[in-house]
Order: sequence, then C-alpha cells, then structure tokens
Amino acid sequence: MAFPAVEFTDLTKVYEMGAERVHALRGVSARFEQGSFWAIMGASGSGKSTLLSILGCLDRPTSGTYRLGGEDVSRLGDDALSDIRLRHLGFVFQSFNLVPQLTVAENIALPLYYQGVPERESAARAAEFAAVVGLEGRLGHRPSQLSGGQQQRAAIARALATDPTVILADEPTGNLDTATSVEIMKLFRSLHERGKTIVMVTHEPDIAGWAERRLVLRDGLVKEAT
Repeated sequence: MAFPAVEFTDLTKVYEMGAERVHALRGVSARFEQGSFWAIMGASGSGKSTLLSILGCLDRPTSGTYRLGGEDVSRLGDDALSDIRLRHLGFVFQSFNLVPQLTVAENIALPLYYQGVPERESAARAAEFAAVVGLEGRLGHRPSQLSGGQQQRAAIARALATDPTVILADEPTGNLDTATSVEIMKLFRSLHERGKTIVMVTHEPDIAGWAERRLVLRDGLVKEAT
C-alpha cells in the first residue's frame, strides 16, 4: 500500500510565553502525495514556519498527528526524531548553512558521515549529486569561493545525498537575486520531475508559482489548499 509522503491531521501548536498562550497552529490538516511539489505560503505570523518545523521533526505538535511515509512521528522522542531527520528528510535553508571549513564535496557528504557510510562511497555519492546540481567542477572549493547560487546548489546536493523521502526548503531563494532564483527553481522543478517530494515555504508568489500545489495559511489555519 502506497502512503502519502506527508499527512497531518488537526495539528495544533501552542507556545507558552509567560502568562500568555500563543496559538501558532489551530488545527491544520493536509496530505502531500509522494512526488508532489507544494508551496506553503502565508503572511508573517501565519504559522508556516511552525508547520515546517513540525514537518521537519524539529518540533512536536501540541496535539494532532503527523505521519511521514505512513509512520506516525508526532510523539517520538528526541533520538527517534533525529534518526527520522537523518533517514527521511533533506533540508534546504535560505542561508545555505554550509560548513565554511569544508569543501563542496565534504559538505555534500556530511549527512552520509552521520549515517556511517564508508568514506569512499560517500565521496562517490557527493560527486554524483554535485553533478546533478551542476557543481561537478567545484568539488574542491569552499563555500567562500562560490556564488550565492552555487552555495544553494551545494546545499541542495547535500539534501539529496541521503535519498530523502521529502525535501523541505525554507525560503530557498530568499538570499538570491532574481536571475539566480530562477536557476534554483528550475533545479527544484527538475527534481520534482524526477519524482522527488518537495515542500517549500515561501512568501513570494512568483516563487510559489513553480510549485505544483499551494497550501496557504492565515492565523494558524488553512485558508486555501489548491
């Protein structure tokens, strides 16, 4: 039986801020099929960052259920969530989050190191995914020697290295100029066409237009899912 890549039901998240209770999510539900490409949109304070943190197993919901590849991960402990992140999720951030002291090849291979993949295999896979994102000639470079677009390509290759169930992208073009943003979104589109499941947070309608589907949040609720 094929499960949706991501499915969440009645998710709530309440933060205790002293005597105040902040309701970041107020009961959101959706399902993202395997191979789909979703853009999560909403104004500041809509709950999109909170939702992405839960989908990335970086936070737990106050209530509700979250299934990743059919497995309920809503109430797992820290060690189990860390293992889920390593095995099933690839992350792409606005600020790239590359390790400055490491080469492109070493940055791409970093999650493989944590998985215990042998060094020779890790190097081969790093070279493979560098080629996928067009960085085969930059394996020995460090992040400071790359343009912003090249750094984001390296971050995408790192996200792909472990063959994740879902790629989560948080404002992946936020630090890039318009032309470079288009290049990065073309890369995401090509990954989607290869069957990757992508969930991307963005506040930019033109960037969201590259996605196949949209989930729009307002005040911690789903306003629209198309």
